[in-house]
Amino acid sequence: MNFRNIFHILGALLFFLGLTMFFPLLCSLYYRDGDLPALFSAAIITTLTGGLLYVIFRKNGRETPLTHKEGFFIVAAGWILAGIFGALPFLFSGVITSFGSAFFEAVSGFTTTGATVLVNLDSMAHGIHLWRSLTQWLGGMGIILLSVAILPLLGVGGMQLYKAELPSPVKDKITPRVTQTARTLWIVYIIISTLEFSMLLLGGMSVFDALCHTFTTMATGGFSTSDASIAHFNSPYIDGVITFFMFVAGINFTLHYYLLVGNPGAYVKDSEFRFYAAVIVLASFLVIIDLRLNLFSTITESFRYGIFQVVSIMTTTGYATHNFNDWPSFSKMVLLVLMFVGGSAGSTGGAIKCLRVLLILKHGYIELYRLVHPHAVRAVKLRKKIVSQDIMASIWGFIILYLVITLSAAFILSFLGLDMMTAFSAVAATIGNVGPGFSLVNAASTYADIPSLGKWVLSFCMLAGRLEIYTIMILLIPEFWKR
Repeated sequence: MNFRNIFHILGALLFFLGLTMFFPLLCSLYYRDGDLPALFSAAIITTLTGGLLYVIFRKNGRETPLTHKEGFFIVAAGWILAGIFGALPFLFSGVITSFGSAFFEAVSGFTTTGATVLVNLDSMAHGIHLWRSLTQWLGGMGIILLSVAILPLLGVGGMQLYKAELPSPVKDKITPRVTQTARTLWIVYIIISTLEFSMLLLGGMSVFDALCHTFTTMATGGFSTSDASIAHFNSPYIDGVITFFMFVAGINFTLHYYLLVGNPGAYVKDSEFRFYAAVIVLASFLVIIDLRLNLFSTITESFRYGIFQVVSIMTTTGYATHNFNDWPSFSKMVLLVLMFVGGSAGSTGGAIKCLRVLLILKHGYIELYRLVHPHAVRAVKLRKKIVSQDIMASIWGFIILYLVITLSAAFILSFLGLDMMTAFSAVAATIGNVGPGFSLVNAASTYADIPSLGKWVLSFCMLAGRLEIYTIMILLIPEFWKR
């Protein structure tokens, strides 16, 4: 691998990450909360480090194209560096005192997980709050995807980064050029974010709260400005607006692009969207009925809290309007299953993704059909096209690795002394980029009491989940480092 080329690109990534830190710095100037020195120091260190790497490892001659290996390495290293430097504002401000916990918080932000170690959010400085939310908004569409749109201006190609950042089973390139695709997706992302921001303002949210929650809703991240999450606002209107935009953020963003160019029928024609919507409708119905029979006295309450939490968990956002750890066992089981299903491929959601689940179900049905009709020739199809055996093998490999990591990490947390439900749900919630789990890591609690080693394990789970397993795991294969 050409490490000169790699450090040059990583320097550019860090430089732009440092520039984004100046945005919450302006917020700190306005509110005068005392977090200005911390944000300024973090921004300067990150920008200077990135700038020095970019200049020192600048190419001296003809541009060398990125190889496939270098693309994967840059993506993985880029997210890890984002976690390291993104932790600086938390450390410098003193809201988090240990590097492991600060790294956990930053990785949780950039991976749009929403698991937090912070308490007393209601009294935390505005600049730090905005930085937390901004990490999720940047991570939502992908800081690497953002770089795909910017780095070509610096003479760096983006195809390898795009492949590594979006290793979905089926990719939709909206436009012929990768950089143009990246810019188009960001434009769509910004348009929808602006719409949500406006609607939250209409619901009575302050400009600051509306901005923070827009950032974390569109990213399906779930960080809030209050310990009580969305329950703090106690507003059916705000619940409804956020539910709608969580649902939107969990849809493949190429479908939103088609809507903007005048093709709304693309939603109905897309089999993954139909599956995604059907799962949400079915899960909401089951949870609402269970809540009405066993918890709430009215169907209105059951509907309000049930559908919000189903969409929040299914899209891996992790907001809460009620502590679902206190819900009936059946509802909790439904939510636990949704943690593994996740949003659509090409969305800001995490977990296994609806597309993979749909294809696995189709494959399973065909195998059962072949038992009845041994000589029948049938193939898995998506959008009327046959899905190749290579893609199906890749999907099965992904799911096996996903479950192996989940079980292995859960065993480690159990060994550290955590109860079975805490250990398993914490791993499911982090590798799925959901955020809150059950038992000690429920919606009304935090990950602060997880042992230090456990936080590092869960940080790995968040990175693995956000980069769809392969991008991280491939670095652990000895063959990857061989010439």
